[in-house]
Amino acid sequence: MSSSEYNPDDPLRRSTRQRRKQPVTQLSENRPKKDETSDKRKRQNKAKTEDSDAENSDVGEHRRLSAYELERLENIRQNKVFLSSINLPQASKDLKHLTQPKPPQKRNLTSRSKIAEKDELPPRKSLRLQKKASDSVSLPPEPAALSIYNDNAIDVMPKNPPGPLSMDPVNMERGSGLPLQLRQLCSEVSTNANEEKVDLDLKQYCSALKNMKIPKDGVAKVVKDRIFSAAFHPCTSSLLMAAGDKWGKVALWNLGAGWGVDGVLLWEAHTRPVSCMAFSKANPAHLLSLSYDGSLRCMDIEKAIFDDVYDTEDSLKTFDFLSDDCSTLVVGALNGDVAIVDRRTPGNSHESVNTLDTIIRCVNVHPLHKQYFVVAENRMVSVYDSRSLKKTNSKPVCQMHGHILSISSAYFSSTGNRVLTSCFDNRIRIYDTSALISNAPLMTSIG
Repeated sequence: MSSSEYNPDDPLRRSTRQRRKQPVTQLSENRPKKDETSDKRKRQNKAKTEDSDAENSDVGEHRRLSAYELERLENIRQNKVFLSSINLPQASKDLKHLTQPKPPQKRNLTSRSKIAEKDELPPRKSLRLQKKASDSVSLPPEPAALSIYNDNAIDVMPKNPPGPLSMDPVNMERGSGLPLQLRQLCSEVSTNANEEKVDLDLKQYCSALKNMKIPKDGVAKVVKDRIFSAAFHPCTSSLLMAAGDKWGKVALWNLGAGWGVDGVLLWEAHTRPVSCMAFSKANPAHLLSLSYDGSLRCMDIEKAIFDDVYDTEDSLKTFDFLSDDCSTLVVGALNGDVAIVDRRTPGNSHESVNTLDTIIRCVNVHPLHKQYFVVAENRMVSVYDSRSLKKTNSKPVCQMHGHILSISSAYFSSTGNRVLTSCFDNRIRIYDTSALISNAPLMTSIG
């Protein structure tokens, strides 16, 4: 068709153009709507078909599983049922809510700062730095020093006043005095010399010790604290013993007596551990006790006093009698000093003091030759002659070697021919001292 034949007013062309300009919505509205009910049914049928297929597949798969796997699946199912029955997810949420920390509260800094401003005090200034005189208020007097004793330190503390102390038992009523039976018992003379001695060999002696038993009435609380020393009275009619404890108390215990508490009389003779005590062989009514507080006292039952024998600032450790009448003593201190004390001399001082430059733990006098005494030192046992002691560097007449650790004690035998030592290496050694040569031979070692 040529352009000259074109007619824009042609109704056919106008209707076609108008039809093309119609909106899509109008065309869609003219289409018929789908049946919603039929679509829903199709979806349900499809779901059923899928479920049936899944079941068929599960059944087929279960047929291929072993018995163990089937049991495992059954356990998983039962666990799910149990967890759902106790409502575990909800309980977990509740627990999380309870344990959740609370948010920190904001502090009111303004109010605190105001309170601080009200309570603010002027700064303190030292009068010494300002070079001003101190106030006229004086300090209270210092209290008396108290001692706390321990095994690793020696503290300075006040001791009882010098001079005699009255024997008033602290476990009885004040002013009750000493029992008359105690005076009679302590004045009793030992009759051991008239008794027949029975010789036992070592095996029989050990067997006799093993057969010994402690009766119920053979146990009593003699002192309040740990016992540091003990001694037995030489009387034979009764069992009378003395004990000294950690805090200076001295007690007498007569087994089966009716005085005191369970036959015990207690006194405060010292203020520090009573490290050594012994009854006088010349006068059985005298009990000498030595303490770390530097005092050596004599309990006199007849006079009912604790007499002052020797007093020093050093800590005393041990003593022994140098004479048969027990009037002269050799006293050893922890710092290595050895003092010769004569009880017949007025006062409470020593006759001489000598330094051995060692730690002294025990001294013991030869039973026959009283001028010799054995000393348990740090790791050496030495025998000295009291007649040749010097102020310093005293030479021993005999020494006993072989100890590995520190020595706790050393004692002569009844004849002086042997010396028995005890050491911290848990061994007992016996040396031959029948001849006091420079190096005493070791006879045996037990342990």
